[in-house]
Amino acid sequence: MADVVLRLTGVTKRFGPVIANGDVSFDVHRGEVVALLGENGAGKTTLMNILFGLYAADAGSVELFGRALPPAAPRAALDAGVGMVHQHFTLAENLSVLENIVLGTRALWSPSLGRRRAVAKIDALMADYGLRVDHGARVADLSVGERQRVEILKALYRDARILILDEPTAVLTPQEAEDLFATLRTAVARGLSVIFISHKLHEVAAISDRVVVLRHGRVVAQAATAETTPQDMARLMVGGDIPAPKPRPAKPGAPRVDLVGVSTDGLRNVTLTLPAGQITGLAGVSGNGQGALADLLAGLTAPTAGEMRVDGQVPTDWSPRAAIAAGIARIPEDRHGTGTIGDLSLTENSMLERYAEAPMSHAGWFDHGAARAFASRIIETYDVRCPGPETPIRLLSGGNMQKLILGRVMEGAPKIILANQPVRGLDIGALTYVHSQLLAARDRGAAVLLISEDLDEVIALSDVIHVMSEGRVSPGFARGEMSPAQLGQWMAGEGFDRAA
Repeated sequence: MADVVLRLTGVTKRFGPVIANGDVSFDVHRGEVVALLGENGAGKTTLMNILFGLYAADAGSVELFGRALPPAAPRAALDAGVGMVHQHFTLAENLSVLENIVLGTRALWSPSLGRRRAVAKIDALMADYGLRVDHGARVADLSVGERQRVEILKALYRDARILILDEPTAVLTPQEAEDLFATLRTAVARGLSVIFISHKLHEVAAISDRVVVLRHGRVVAQAATAETTPQDMARLMVGGDIPAPKPRPAKPGAPRVDLVGVSTDGLRNVTLTLPAGQITGLAGVSGNGQGALADLLAGLTAPTAGEMRVDGQVPTDWSPRAAIAAGIARIPEDRHGTGTIGDLSLTENSMLERYAEAPMSHAGWFDHGAARAFASRIIETYDVRCPGPETPIRLLSGGNMQKLILGRVMEGAPKIILANQPVRGLDIGALTYVHSQLLAARDRGAAVLLISEDLDEVIALSDVIHVMSEGRVSPGFARGEMSPAQLGQWMAGEGFDRAA
């Protein structure tokens, strides 16, 4: 622990009037896991992009293994032994695992990939670190957990000595997260240093040696993990206590959506009711039909069998336009791919599903001033931290993107809210705020479908819980009726087998 492998001194970075990092200083030692904590927009990812050479700091210095790192030089960072696994993977899906791992390590005019040597090195890394994946498989065919293994293998293949993990468990199942931690413990024992960015404070407590807390771009605390608690970490991140919302008993009303024996590509004979004034939770391991159900409710697909009723009526032409007209608003699972358009401004993204409505539209003419005012109201009400409404949304942190999407949904007073992984990658403050807004919408009479792979979230927030497994939906269980272990059995398919 005595060897300093990374030293940040007085690092400052501004984007216009916004100070993303202000005079940040801390060290990382050999064989140490340092958790970098902070709210969404606190400057964590910006700081890591400076370290990785994607940004140049306006002031301060970065030293790797006692040598100054040239600014804005990713190749220098790679050569010095820095590897980074981004929150949103940077893999070429049309290429194989092997091709992704070696991509960029050989000159374009090299006569071959050096396949035999590459495969031998990758196989050795897989054996040493427990990272099993078929190096001949196409990345597009891999699970999320397998893709993350490929990202880590990419870094290790380049002989990384410092590994930056940005929200590494945000899209992983609990079992995949445990597998990742086992890999990290092995790597750290071999001398790898890890910077671990996460909002899941129980995971920070389990894997890190030390925590560094950023607030508004500045270091506000450093402490040994063993000397703090997740509650302490949360208070340091936000500057105070965060009371969790306490759900009141629901008052269910008439059914907003009824599915009776519905099948699609991915759904098998699903029967499900979403009443007004109720949060209906849907638990399950990723890839068991949740996406297919979300696509159905969003109008992207239609039933191939069975019947779907919306407010008592069977839609004759089900489409995204029809779903919006029926009052269905969605918080999509992928905020980058389907929730926003990166190069458009916050103003433009705020009205993507409302551009034809008043006051944004008058007699077929778009009113940019009204749209800007709408976006400004969302920014203020939902604490979207950004330079202004004309900022390209791709420049925001993931959490601030999510808050804009949430505001876009809530400001429309929807009848039905499709909340698919609504707090993935959010800090504790933003997570609590999203939950409170979903509860408030429920109390106003909205039917809320909460789809989450976080069983704790589903149990804490839902009035009625269903479980998905292999495209099937379980009966509904009232809040407190089933233990996490019992719900886990349904998630594994055992409850469906007993009921068959």
